Amino acid sequence: MGISLGGLGSGLPPNIVDQLMEAEKIPIKTIEKNKGKEEARLKLVTELETKLNAITGSIGALASTKGFSDVKLITGDANIVQGTVDPSSSVNGNWNIEVIELAQKSAAITNGFPDKDKTQVGVGYFRFQTPDGSKDVYVNGSNNTLEGIETAINRSGLGVKASVLNDRSSPSAPYKLIISGDNVGGDHQISYPTPYFLDGDQDIYFDEQREAKNGRIKVDGFEFEVSDNKVADVIPGVVLEVRQASPGHTVNVSVKEDKEVVTGKIKTFVDAVNGVLSFVQQQNSLNKDTDTTQTLGGDSLLRSVENRLRGLIQNPQFGVGQIVNRLNQMGIVFTRSGVLEYDEKKFNDALARNPTAVQHFLAGDGFSTGFIPSLKREIGTLLNTAFGPVAMRKRGLQEKIAQMNTSIENKQRQLGKKEENLRNKFARLEETMSRLKGQGAAVGAIGSGFGGQGPG
Repeated sequence: MGISLGGLGSGLPPNIVDQLMEAEKIPIKTIEKNKGKEEARLKLVTELETKLNAITGSIGALASTKGFSDVKLITGDANIVQGTVDPSSSVNGNWNIEVIELAQKSAAITNGFPDKDKTQVGVGYFRFQTPDGSKDVYVNGSNNTLEGIETAINRSGLGVKASVLNDRSSPSAPYKLIISGDNVGGDHQISYPTPYFLDGDQDIYFDEQREAKNGRIKVDGFEFEVSDNKVADVIPGVVLEVRQASPGHTVNVSVKEDKEVVTGKIKTFVDAVNGVLSFVQQQNSLNKDTDTTQTLGGDSLLRSVENRLRGLIQNPQFGVGQIVNRLNQMGIVFTRSGVLEYDEKKFNDALARNPTAVQHFLAGDGFSTGFIPSLKREIGTLLNTAFGPVAMRKRGLQEKIAQMNTSIENKQRQLGKKEENLRNKFARLEETMSRLKGQGAAVGAIGSGFGGQGPG
């Protein structure tokens, strides 16, 4: 329960303690204000750290030969032939593909039923012949509709899949069970089951069966069989996906550099570097009205970051050959405003003239030589958690803020005790003054009584 001061006895203001404590809190407010400035600086250093990490992220896709040498597959008819390319093993070129026949799965389809979940086939089993001998899938009174059989076969783990189809060409009995193998090609033949059932509403039997078989395609006029509709041994580094048979129709497939992707990666890198350079410029843009406590302007950290980046971008790379050893040979140069400018045409020209030289300049050996390894080292040094200038500045600010928090907590604890003592003192003062006033009033009353008596 708090102590309330009326101020009536002492004549002091009733909020005298609050006034005194407000004055005592001035040092805390000063520390909190300074703490806010340090927190603002810490936020800016963290923002710089994020922007430097973005540079590392932007060059990740360019750090290897595979990442730099992006290629794409171009098909004359994606409905017939598509494909994926492995840049590390592909070769540029053109091929003519004719899909004569797709590889197909083994499959079998039953006779039709009027429904899929009511008509019962009876009690019994399907017997499959597998490499491990005969395997039976049992059907009882709880699962002897087409849907129940479908579920039982799919749960059997025998390498086949079952599904119920609705064949609208047979209106009176449109529902049929189809069983197919998991894989296409002649190497994946399946011996379809023999049904054994008793006491059903309708007999079930396989009306039609289809064997698994290889596909046939022509490559540049030469025909051969394929065991799958995804073919990996036709074009180096390419997995062809043949999607539709079209005998007599030739589809041209080509593999070439995907300049758009490579150019996009370079632009992402330039934008990331400009993010750091623009941040440094913004922080250093000071005038007479600038609140320097809210910026990093003039900070040695900014100079260190900018100097390292500028030196790396402007200086030649050693050990990468003499044809391309500077970024400006690839259309990446500093503007008068101090940021990078990317000339996409000049880069594409350099890439077209000598893609190997461009790749060697950027990737080098992946460790000690090359622009990208050098850039990773520089940023790694800046961000090193033990001795990097960014980490050290963050750590220094965090420690300073922690000390301020401790100081604020200690002062608040001291002020709490001081306020309690003051309130107790003023309460006692108030009590004493009230008592003295009461005594004075009593004395005055006695004196008035004596003064009002006349002679008897």
